[in-house]
Formats: sequence, structure tokens, C-alpha cells
Amino acid sequence: MEKVIVKENIKYIGVDDKDLDLFESQYIIPNGISYNSYLIKDEKNVVMDTVDKRKTSQWIKNLEEALEGEKVDYLVISHLEPDHSSNIALLCEKYPDMKLIGNNKTFAFLPQFFDIPNLEERKIEVKEGDTISTGNHILKFYMAPMVHWPEVMVTYEENNKILFTADGFGKFGALDTDEEWDCEARRYYFNIVGKYGVQVQALLKKVANLDIKMICPLHGPILKENLSYYINKYDVWSKYEPEDDGVFIAYASIHGNTANAAREMAKILKEKGAKKVVVSDLSREDMAECIEDAFRYDKIVLAASSYNAGVFPPMEQFLRLIKDKNYQNRKIAIIENGTWAPSAAKTMLEIIGGMKNITVVGPQVTIKTTTNQDTIKELERLAENILK
Repeated sequence: MEKVIVKENIKYIGVDDKDLDLFESQYIIPNGISYNSYLIKDEKNVVMDTVDKRKTSQWIKNLEEALEGEKVDYLVISHLEPDHSSNIALLCEKYPDMKLIGNNKTFAFLPQFFDIPNLEERKIEVKEGDTISTGNHILKFYMAPMVHWPEVMVTYEENNKILFTADGFGKFGALDTDEEWDCEARRYYFNIVGKYGVQVQALLKKVANLDIKMICPLHGPILKENLSYYINKYDVWSKYEPEDDGVFIAYASIHGNTANAAREMAKILKEKGAKKVVVSDLSREDMAECIEDAFRYDKIVLAASSYNAGVFPPMEQFLRLIKDKNYQNRKIAIIENGTWAPSAAKTMLEIIGGMKNITVVGPQVTIKTTTNQDTIKELERLAENILK
């Protein structure tokens, strides 16, 4: 078990999973993922969420070691997604007197996951601002609907000033991964929670006046220092504000000619003083990371081949994904390629048209198969306008 120190009477009992290839069957996790779970030892012992069924045996071992022969009195269900709820029924069977703490949506959804005998007698339904004393600890509950499921709630432990944030402030990567928090937390946020910026803002406002000394998420490291840094990141991300001054060039190229145009554009932008230029091949690179970069930078260049009177599918997939995640407040420039009937720009603009507060920067550049001196001049003019 990874020895993670929370507080003297609050034990980490979670588990790392380094064998899973795709989180939620879609996100590449080269450094694995942690399923975090916590035990508050008190007059009444409280488990804060369970873990994925992939790691049940290790989690039960961790729990029993931390309990030291005692029983579980309460299980707080922050979030019902299976990577956190898979062992609810098992825990109910193991500790028949244990009570379940959740909200009305928790208990509306719970029977869809498990058939728990005597559920009505076992449940403790909490509402916004309700508190439960466990002896020396007081737990206060705040509803966080659609961050990122309807039943999500967070818990503030008043004694140690700890906020248990469910999937909020989560991060890809096992706990023993030595890497900066930002990149994998950003990729996690925009791909999983990003659609719900308004709801994240609502939660941040609810907890703004709490004295928070520690943040305990359900994935990733416990945050103990410089908490204003992490909270500010979430504030920026959930407002859909650009995080960095830079240009993200996303290209979808069939035979390499559009890729060449994208690389030429990157060269021109750097020559003209762009602070940061990032180039990604939408056909080959991790789509989740491309989405992360689209939200990170304030400017984006879309370069795509025409395909079947539309746009090459990797670009269409990318645009529909960022639109679904409420992409907004950015400058977008467009480069299309087509040998006989260029159609990529039209399709891209149709999708972009449904996004909020987007400035389309001209001129739109059309390449007929390969770049030439005329199109390079157009790329130079487009680069100047992007950087204005």
C-alpha cells in the first residue's frame, strides 16, 4: 500500500492501478491512475468512498489494516461512478450495521447499481449544508451536481479543515508518479469535467469562504500546500479562459501536404514572435491531449484536408469534441487543403459556428494540394493577424 499521510486519525486506504490501459475506456494513462479512498477513525468510523472493482482485494486489505479490528459505521458516497462505488454492496455485506450517507440523487441512482437489502433503513440522506458528527470530527456536505454527475457532493471535515472533492481536483497518474500536477490534471479536467464549467464555478463559490488546509480528491495526489494555486487553476479552467499566450496548431492530413503547411505555419509564427507554438497531428497523437492544448492556449490554427465533400474525419472528431466541452473565448484561424474542390473550411466553420465568443481570424487560407509562394504569403499574413 502506498503510504500516504493525511492526518493522524484520517488514513489513506486507496489503491494505485498501473495495469489499466484506458481510463473510462478512452483516455490513455501511461502512468496509471489512483483510486483514492479514506478512513476517518473516530467514535464512529467513516469510509470516504470505495474503489474500482479491479482493486477490491487490495483495498479491503488496506481498510482492515487501518481499522485495526474495528468496524465501519458510515460510508460516505461522494460519487457513484463505478471506479469509486464498485464495493458499496460488498461493504454493506461485510458491515451489516453500517449506514450509507448520500443525497437524494445518490439514493435514486444507487438501486441501478446494487440491490442492497434494507436500504431505506440504512440510508442517511443529507442536503446542502447538513452536518454529521462522528465524535471528534464534523462532516459538512455541499452538493456539487454535474461535477460531473448529478449526484456528486463534496465533504468538508471541519476539525482538520479538509475538503474531500470527489472527482474535482483529480489527476491522471498513480500516486508514485513523479510529474508536475498541471499537465495531467488539466488533461483530466477538460476531458472529463470540462463541459460543466458553470457547475464547477458554482461549487467554487460555495466553498470560497471555507478555511481549507487540504484537498483530498478521488484521483491523484492529496493537495496540502499552496492550495490557492490549484484553486486558481480550476477557476481559470472552469471560466473557459485561456491559460497561456500561445498558438496551438491542430492538423489533419491525409498524405502529408497539409502537415507540411501546418509545420510551415508554425515556423512563420515563431519567426514573427509567437511566445509558444504547439503542433499536433490529430490522426496520430492522443486526442485527449490535443483537447487539453486547445483549452490551454488562447489561439488555435486548424489545418485540414478536404474529404468526401467535408473535412478529414480526425478534424471533425476533434472539433465536435471541443464543442461538446463548451470551447469558447478563443481566436481561431483556418487552413484548408483540397486538390479539386476544397470543402474542409466550410465544414469546420459550420461546427465552429455553434461555439461561444469565437473570433475567426482571416484570411482563410486555401491550399491546392501543396504550398507555393502565394500560399506562403497568405500564411504570413494570417500569422500576422493571429498575433495582433
